[in-house]
Amino acid sequence: MTDRHPEKTASTISTLSDLAKLANYSLMDTLNADPDARDDGADHAPRQVFTGHYVPVSPTAIKDPEYVAHSKGFFSELGFADSMAKTTDFIRLFSGDIAQVPEPMRKVGWATGYALSIYGTEYTQQCPFQTGNGYGDGRAISVLEAVIKGQRWEMQLKGGGRTPYCRGADGRAVLRSSIREFLAQEHMHALGVPTSRSLSLVASKTEQVQRPWYSENSRSENPDQLILEAVAISTRVAPSFIRVGQLELFARRSRNYAHRNAMAELEQLVLHLIDREYAEVIDSQLTTPEKVVSLAREFRSRLMALVANWIRVGFCQGNFNSDNCAAGGFTLDYGPFGFCDMFNPNYQPWTGGGHHFSFMNQPNAAQQNFGMFCLALKPLLASHQNSLLALDEIQREFPRLMQTQMDNIWAAKLGLSTLSTPDQKALCKVLLSDLETLMIQTPVDYTIFYRELSSLPNDIRSLKKSFYPNSALDADAEALDQRWTEWLENWKTLLNYGINANDSSHRSSDEISRQMKLVNPKYILREWFVVPAYQQAAAGNYALIRELQDVMTQPYAEQSQDVEDKYYRLKPTEFFAVGGLSHLSCSS
Repeated sequence: MTDRHPEKTASTISTLSDLAKLANYSLMDTLNADPDARDDGADHAPRQVFTGHYVPVSPTAIKDPEYVAHSKGFFSELGFADSMAKTTDFIRLFSGDIAQVPEPMRKVGWATGYALSIYGTEYTQQCPFQTGNGYGDGRAISVLEAVIKGQRWEMQLKGGGRTPYCRGADGRAVLRSSIREFLAQEHMHALGVPTSRSLSLVASKTEQVQRPWYSENSRSENPDQLILEAVAISTRVAPSFIRVGQLELFARRSRNYAHRNAMAELEQLVLHLIDREYAEVIDSQLTTPEKVVSLAREFRSRLMALVANWIRVGFCQGNFNSDNCAAGGFTLDYGPFGFCDMFNPNYQPWTGGGHHFSFMNQPNAAQQNFGMFCLALKPLLASHQNSLLALDEIQREFPRLMQTQMDNIWAAKLGLSTLSTPDQKALCKVLLSDLETLMIQTPVDYTIFYRELSSLPNDIRSLKKSFYPNSALDADAEALDQRWTEWLENWKTLLNYGINANDSSHRSSDEISRQMKLVNPKYILREWFVVPAYQQAAAGNYALIRELQDVMTQPYAEQSQDVEDKYYRLKPTEFFAVGGLSHLSCSS
């Protein structure tokens, strides 16, 4: 704090110079740079990277950058003054121009390599060199690590230009996909789901790139035209951006004896991950094998909780490869993600995702990624048989513990968190099975149904707010209503175990309803809300982005009637099966 700003608190960060004082580059200072890299960061052509944990690389600034939005909530958490988001220095840095940053910030950023596994199968053929040495951050460039209020944060530009891992692409992100990610990260945080965070969003007023995308009202599965779109950079923030795929890359090199430092680099990366993400729960005095086993156990816990929460809020990641799986156990990739409207266990927003990454299969996809995580750790335990056995047991327990997580999530969504006896749990399982069948057959809006149920309705009239029209069932409407009525009665019977319990778990109906509304959001970031926001933004109007920020960072709140009318409603019939709205490619 200086005398010029007596109104500031000691923690207020108002200028880039204030932020620079907190810079602390643990990754670059403790891990190995690619020995073939250039010190000046001018390393933008695709090439193989054979060793080292990172490549020093300077981002390529977008032309004529313009402020679009920043996360007011995250700024407040960090102690950043809102006014800083629109300053010239801030916009310059977070639009990719780091040549003029104040010391001790550095004028070179970094990109990292990783391996690719899809649903537990290792791949190399998508690498242009057919070796796997070309996978990595093709357009994501980290520009700062800082310790803020005792927490380390890494700040990464999405769309910051080409790196050695760009595989011939242009290294850019477009405004459309950047808006989606910017909004989604803060929405997920507000939903209580672990995630990377959004700091800022800037767009170029003049620079455009060509992308495949969908024509208006296209029913095509894949984009059917090429369009010019404005480029943008969203800055995402996390304790680290270490991915399961990164561990895999160094483990593969170790197993293949790719170079003489391969095993040492794997160990360095794993210990760095522990320092960055798990220091509070893994004792620094443990031996390396003990740390590795503890890491597997802790990551398993985080990963299972993460995926259970995805399903709780109706989120489908879409492309849950190991390189899109953060080793810190939070949501990382916001490419072809989506939130369920009409409930479908096989919901998959990405046209290339298939059943293996569909909504209700996400626990299985997580298990596959966890298997690759454990495989990556095994070289470090090769001479420690007891630790290997412990790791195998941790991996073997994943399905059972994941199922327990899911049982708990479903019980919480139904207000049945007090169930404890085998009979009650068995009844809950039948209740859930019957509910899933009804939700598919009706069909039902996932979010609206659970929110309406959270008010503990006496009959099914309010639940019908969540029912989509289904002309095929019109003739059987009365029979379907009767099945819903019977289900509701069975649910209330089971719910009464908690209400009428004679132990410390006794809860009133009002308390059950309140707890259910903290689990079942009212508002989710439906794709048909986002499309108008990025369409308007393409014309320079960012108002709807800010409106969505306000609504979607309060997803559990009872907001105004105007907000409810606009954002708490069924997906319009005309939006179903529309490309870029009901389904999308990876294009961004």
